[in-house]
Amino acid sequence: MDDLTALPVLAALSQATRLETFRLLVSREPDGVPAGELAREIGVPQNTLSTHLAILANAGLVHGARHSRSIIYRADVECLRQLVLFLLKDCCGGRPELCAPLIADLSPCCPPEAHAHD
Repeated sequence: MDDLTALPVLAALSQATRLETFRLLVSREPDGVPAGELAREIGVPQNTLSTHLAILANAGLVHGARHSRSIIYRADVECLRQLVLFLLKDCCGGRPELCAPLIADLSPCCPPEAHAHD
């Protein structure tokens, strides 16, 4: 990700309803959330949410897929990963102790899978 790619992603997340929607979708990975349920959970009319989802989709943050009569929305976790890496790429300037607290804060949430050794 570069500046030109990151700016629309950050702009899409800079509005409260869109940020809340994206965070909810991330929390529901990998299943996603039907559009109607998403609107109810966020507490906005479906047409308003549709506008927000279009902005998030144009930024590459969400994708919708039709399942029967519903559209299921999912967060694009790869886009999130790329954004976080872009923001933190040069975070420590060669001083890993500056990034260590950030990594430690993420570890309880997302510990690496333990590999069994023979």
